[in-house]
Amino acid sequence: MDRQVITSPRVTWMRSGVSHAVKAGGMVYVTGATPFHGDRQIAEGDFAAQLHQVMKNIQAILEEAGSSLDRAVKMDVALTDMSRYAEFDAIFKTYFTPGNYPARQTTESARLAEPRFLVSIDCIAVA
Repeated sequence: MDRQVITSPRVTWMRSGVSHAVKAGGMVYVTGATPFHGDRQIAEGDFAAQLHQVMKNIQAILEEAGSSLDRAVKMDVALTDMSRYAEFDAIFKTYFTPGNYPARQTTESARLAEPRFLVSIDCIAVA
């Protein structure tokens, strides 16, 4: 099976020992996307801005792999505050054609990899 590491120049470089994504077996596996943009900048405390940045980062990574959000199969979402679920869901749905949503699990995580993160999303998509 072919395996290709995917890195997008439009997404902040990962300092951890992970790739933006790996393409294998006709699928793209996107690492938990974070709200970083530019040189590790973040909209601190702004949930909506962080979520939009996470989705933009996933879009950029999928495009680099020759895929797109409309080919997303499964997404796992970590929120630091589940009381923001309705706000999250309303914004999330704007990135998809109605009725073409991926399978999804949303969980609350007391703390993400960086203390300022309010949301992180990983994604599996058809290549």
